[in-house]
Amino acid sequence: MALREEFEDQGNWLFRHRSFLPLFILVIGAIMFVRNKLYPESFVLEESPYLVYYEYGCLAISLLGLAIRVYTVGHTPQNTSGRNTEGQVAESLNTTGIYSTVRHPLYLGNFFMWMGPALLTGQFWFMVALVLFYWVYYERIMYAEEQFLTRSFGQKYIDWAKGRPAFVPNFKNFVKPSLPFSWKKVLKKEKNGLAAVFIIFMVFDILGKTLKHETDYNKFYIVACAVSVVMYLILKYLKKRTSLLNEEGR
Repeated sequence: MALREEFEDQGNWLFRHRSFLPLFILVIGAIMFVRNKLYPESFVLEESPYLVYYEYGCLAISLLGLAIRVYTVGHTPQNTSGRNTEGQVAESLNTTGIYSTVRHPLYLGNFFMWMGPALLTGQFWFMVALVLFYWVYYERIMYAEEQFLTRSFGQKYIDWAKGRPAFVPNFKNFVKPSLPFSWKKVLKKEKNGLAAVFIIFMVFDILGKTLKHETDYNKFYIVACAVSVVMYLILKYLKKRTSLLNEEGR
């Protein structure tokens, strides 16, 4: 098999499993986080009063990633830019809004969402390892996706892609979104993102405090986690049992 076909096959396989395979990175991150608590000298901020601000900074980075995903999905039409896992889907080509600045905004959002917990470990080498893993992992997914889009839209996609970076946005190319923002599509497609972020940060906080025999758990994480999980369950019910989140063309 030629390298091009091999890359595409690998990318398609990783695309279908992209929601699950990165979880082992989270497990390694949790181990690094535990190590910091057991050996506080390994992280300069571990015993510092500024640690809580550092943790909130990590949370802000993850929420930035979620915000990028929300903005992207909110301005796109039906059957594009989603969490489908069965295979590539693109009934139309997104070229406006954030897609006028970067070719793969959803994966940019994912990067920041994962970087937040990575930074929380306080281990520089782990952050570098995550960046390298992410590069190799998503490079193949993006390659497979671009092959699919080239076959689907031909020269139209090639011409658009020439002036758009793959991963680092170029805002001078920004074009106003062609569709208005749809909260219904966001709530339907991105309902699990917020809950996932707060679950991770709450679990890390409880784990860290438990290892240090402390009980002053971060109440903000607990409340935010509870609220986001309840929201997720409500939205999941509304999506499956009602048509409240349906919107024509979105």
